[in-house]
Amino acid sequence: MKTKNIRFVLFFVACFMLPNVYAQTSDTHFKQALTETVKTIQSVFQIEIIDNDGLLKDKELDYGQWKIDATNLEVTFANVLSPFNLSAVKQSNGTYKIKKFQYHKLTEEKGAERLKYLESLSPDLASWEARKAELKACMFSAFGLDKAPAMPDSKPFLTKKRKYKGYTVENIGLEILPGVYATGSIYKPHPMPKKAAVIVTPNGHFGDGRFRESEQIRCAMLAKMGAIVVNYDLFAWDESQLQFDSKYHRNSIASTVQVLTGMRLLDYVSTLKQADMSRVGVTGGSGGGSQTVFLAALDDRITVSVPVVMVSSYHSGGCPCESGRGIHLCGNGTNNVEIAAMAAPKPQLLVSDGGDWTNNTPELEYPFVQRIYEFYGKKDVVENAHFAKEGHNYKASKRMAMYPFMAKYLKLSLKKVSDRNGGIDESTVTVEPYENLYVFGNNPENLPKNAIKDIEALYELFGEKNERVYESK
Repeated sequence: MKTKNIRFVLFFVACFMLPNVYAQTSDTHFKQALTETVKTIQSVFQIEIIDNDGLLKDKELDYGQWKIDATNLEVTFANVLSPFNLSAVKQSNGTYKIKKFQYHKLTEEKGAERLKYLESLSPDLASWEARKAELKACMFSAFGLDKAPAMPDSKPFLTKKRKYKGYTVENIGLEILPGVYATGSIYKPHPMPKKAAVIVTPNGHFGDGRFRESEQIRCAMLAKMGAIVVNYDLFAWDESQLQFDSKYHRNSIASTVQVLTGMRLLDYVSTLKQADMSRVGVTGGSGGGSQTVFLAALDDRITVSVPVVMVSSYHSGGCPCESGRGIHLCGNGTNNVEIAAMAAPKPQLLVSDGGDWTNNTPELEYPFVQRIYEFYGKKDVVENAHFAKEGHNYKASKRMAMYPFMAKYLKLSLKKVSDRNGGIDESTVTVEPYENLYVFGNNPENLPKNAIKDIEALYELFGEKNERVYESK
């Protein structure tokens, strides 16, 4: 007997086994407890469905049994679970786990299908240029950048400069919006050349934020190589929490502020006489990788980009600070791969690994981006460094791929960070204690008097209202 026929038989057997099935009528819209409908699905498809979080509990579904398509499990799950914003995710052991709907995440198969569809929208350079323009305009509006107030004409807060071997560090508090301060650090070459490249390094969701050792090393090394490097806090993380509670990091406005922070720190750096704004790079990992592709797509001053562990066909960023503004709905749907391709024909290095959602990059995402670069005759300036046995991080191995790429296209010096054998040596970097990197410290009273501390006031700056419902703990 064929599989489909077996499932039809199982479906009707399951219906007979459930005593309340025939107690249902059209008068009640065949209403049934969701847990009972799921039991039938398990019986029909001979699978195990796990609901450890109790997401199915106390829910009822109209036409429950009628929504089971015994020939198609995927359609059945969509029919039964979508009304409750739930999904069933297949686990490595073959079971299915009930989860809240994740708008930012697809299956790998669906991600590949989506990428193939996106490829069909741009068969040549002309069609790609038109789509790129559409995406750029939409993203700019979705982020709310078109409604952002002008940057105040106030002087930045700069701490005393610390000198180390081959570089200096000073911390900056920049008023990017009226009463809203971005906090970060600026690393510069020492001695300072007449002209230096500029690199923006947006922070990701790694522990300890911009204070962590690996991020300090990355910034210091690039400064030693000859660049002015700007590193800054995520919204409502680290020193930004002096103004906004950490719970606001998951507000959609966070993504707006973070992209705007990168742009306005570039505005500030462009006023420095030593800054060569014809050589501007951006690199970050994880959430910083998302910001990297956003900045490269939206800010024409960026000339080189290195997004790390974030360019994926099936994952658009699990934090609303990345995907909360609906930018991935632009152009009737896009993803971080197509957004990364918007940097073409400027040099770009995609850094990926086998332990996260960038696992398919060499075979899937990278060829997609390469194809766009080929439209411009620039296929050779986009590269992929893949670390099949590594996970989601921006550790030394990935930095070792980034340094030569930045050096090549931003005209930096690898010799200044090389050992006697010609290898890149990070051991000469001084890792500072966290408190050295503070601008205002850990006391909100140290903030400027005009600093706003109200999320509602922040939304009002953009002519919006905060509509997020906060879950009680």
